[in-house]
Amino acid sequence: MTWQVPALVALIGYLLGSIPFGLVLTRLSGAGDLRTIGSGSIGATNVLRTGSKKLAAATLLLDGGKGALAVWIGSLLLPDHGPALGGVCAFLGHCYPVWLRFKGGKGVATLLGAGLVLNWMVCVVFAIVWLAAAGISRISSVGGMTAALSTPIAAWLLGRPDLAPAFACMAAVVLWRHRPNIARLLRGEEPRIGSSRAA
Repeated sequence: MTWQVPALVALIGYLLGSIPFGLVLTRLSGAGDLRTIGSGSIGATNVLRTGSKKLAAATLLLDGGKGALAVWIGSLLLPDHGPALGGVCAFLGHCYPVWLRFKGGKGVATLLGAGLVLNWMVCVVFAIVWLAAAGISRISSVGGMTAALSTPIAAWLLGRPDLAPAFACMAAVVLWRHRPNIARLLRGEEPRIGSSRAA
């Protein structure tokens, strides 16, 4: 195996992941610069704080879709390791997009999209954990962090230990990207699901 093919998979994955759909959609809709709203993140949860559920849903689907597409392309170019490599790089592209000076989103939706193609059963566990954690706490970041942490464990228990390192890497970055959220949680200031722009 030459280095060019893995490098190409990584580059395609990163560039796909770095497309800031949340920022683009809110600007096109006239909602303003998403980076000046709420947490400043470019993901679906912050888009929801503009008051538009449709824009938030579209952002969620597109952010997940770019992760799924990167995994699929990786599987075509490098069947053995390409899917995980493409998915992780798309996830990193979303979190650290070159176009926005490496200041992106938290990566939860892109992790979910990539995971859906890598192993859909892991994503079922992700969804169940997210719904339970977010439903109990009414805080999206709690759901996202808890669900992300469940993915490497789920991959291992479901007979795909080969995918556990990729999921563990993404889960670790999700936690790292949620540092401000964790600080607000400790202060009791983290906004709850459905908080308005004004809130």
